[in-house]
Amino acid sequence: MFFENKINFPQKFKFITIYIMSVLYINIGINHFVNPDFFLVIVPDYLPYHLALVYISGLFEIIFGLLLIFKKTRKIAGIGLIFLLILVFPANIFLFQSTEAQSAYEITQNKALVRMFFQPPLIFIAFSYSITKEYKYFDIKCYK
Repeated sequence: MFFENKINFPQKFKFITIYIMSVLYINIGINHFVNPDFFLVIVPDYLPYHLALVYISGLFEIIFGLLLIFKKTRKIAGIGLIFLLILVFPANIFLFQSTEAQSAYEITQNKALVRMFFQPPLIFIAFSYSITKEYKYFDIKCYK
């Protein structure tokens, strides 16, 4: 069974987060196609082809979310998610700077600032998925 003593807590935690994050990325990626207007608001003005960028980022979120499920493709998914999260970070900065985007999302500038701080932990989690071996300092499981 899943919760037997054969798997320790850090391994269980990583296993669970892989599937939670996979479902979240797939769901958010689908939402890029179902409700692109929600994402268009935070695409910075200086970038061209806003709708195409929303669709492309959504497509990659779906692809990497699916690749995250399978152990053989998890490293590719982790690396891809790191790049994707870095590439979409300007949208979070734009949300922080734009009062129009903040009003569309019905959030304050302070909440937009807090939202930006979620990106580094998400990048770290994606990095942990890209590691095929378990290392002392770069994986959830640590050896003594």
